[in-house]
Amino acid sequence: MTVEPLNSTGTGRGAVEVRRSTRRRRTVSAYRDGDRTVVLIPDRMTAAEEERWIGVMLDRLAAQENRRMLDGSELARRATELSEQYLQGRARPSSVRWVTNQHTRWGSCTPAEGSIRLSHRLQGMPSFVVDYVLLHELAHLLVPGHGPDFWRLLDTYPRTERARGFLEGVAAAGRLPHTPSAQGE
Repeated sequence: MTVEPLNSTGTGRGAVEVRRSTRRRRTVSAYRDGDRTVVLIPDRMTAAEEERWIGVMLDRLAAQENRRMLDGSELARRATELSEQYLQGRARPSSVRWVTNQHTRWGSCTPAEGSIRLSHRLQGMPSFVVDYVLLHELAHLLVPGHGPDFWRLLDTYPRTERARGFLEGVAAAGRLPHTPSAQGE
């Protein structure tokens, strides 16, 4: 197997890495790995076929992610549901929206305005992770810092630790260089 990192495709989803395999005969597959897309192709493909398949697979992944993503009104509705379920409806944001300018935070809020912003990097992640970040920001509308009162609010969400672990793993993977496995694809 050879690993050929490519430049960013201009999709706004980060770099594309192509992995060729002599064991792979006909199938092409792709998955997201942090901000990178990994495309697995047969070793015998030409450069033109590779480029075509990269485009096809990026389109397929984007379509899958769009089906899983909440739009702005759904995001606000979900915030209301989470507030009712876990915060007795006390957190009432004035706005909830996706933003593309948060690269070091998963979410943020301005309690004085009641606004919540979630990083676009969360789009396509499991719903329990998005719910956790949304609930985290809702809790900040009630308690500004990360003291014991804040964490008591989040203790009611049963997937807090799992979501935090998921996000820590994504962040750690983004800092590590990728090394191909010894067993191929």
